[in-house]
Amino acid sequence: MTIEINATIRNTQGTGASRRLRHAGRVPGVVYGLGDVVQIDMEHNSLWHQLRSEKFHASVLDLVIDGKKQPVMLRAFNIHPFRQQVMHIDLLRVDLKKPMHINVPLHFINADIAPGVKAGGKISHVKNELDVVCLPKDLPGFIEVDLGHMTLGHSIHVADLVLPKGVTLAAHGTHTAEAVVATVQVPRGAVEAAAEAEAAAAAPAAAGAKPAAAAAKPAAKK
Repeated sequence: MTIEINATIRNTQGTGASRRLRHAGRVPGVVYGLGDVVQIDMEHNSLWHQLRSEKFHASVLDLVIDGKKQPVMLRAFNIHPFRQQVMHIDLLRVDLKKPMHINVPLHFINADIAPGVKAGGKISHVKNELDVVCLPKDLPGFIEVDLGHMTLGHSIHVADLVLPKGVTLAAHGTHTAEAVVATVQVPRGAVEAAAEAEAAAAAPAAAGAKPAAAAAKPAAKK
């Protein structure tokens, strides 16, 4: 289901005009790409709640201005450093017939049943999003990563992920097929215990080698 957002044309510009809009509960913004740049403003509270949704950041949105819809995507936004206030938003028009290059969030599931976790390991998320190419209609809200089979020291790579239909890994993206997505770290205590056991096993062999070396000395003097 497409997310619909509403905006109105903003006829005033400048710092003072933007400040007045914010005081009135509106957010100044801009729409660009595939045509003219349009200055807009949006209702703050609804936009604030939508920005808290992960899907809003990786979906094609229906922007409604004066009753007319146009497909856009969230390009950027600014939040006040101290208050829960959206200061500005940038929207990019989308061509529904052209593939798009975008980062899609990863959703990790079944971590609690992974053998490595049950053995005391800790799962480390190396990547939280994937660089992909797809048509806007095929854009997934997220890509699922199943951790249920992971054992201690095991890693999942980008090549192991099952991509939705119509979605491919970006050829020149930052995430290659060999890149690690998640790994199960071996507990530090287990590493130390293994080192101690190895040292203990090596000690008798080292002790047994000393008499042989000592016995060899008299023979060398003769």
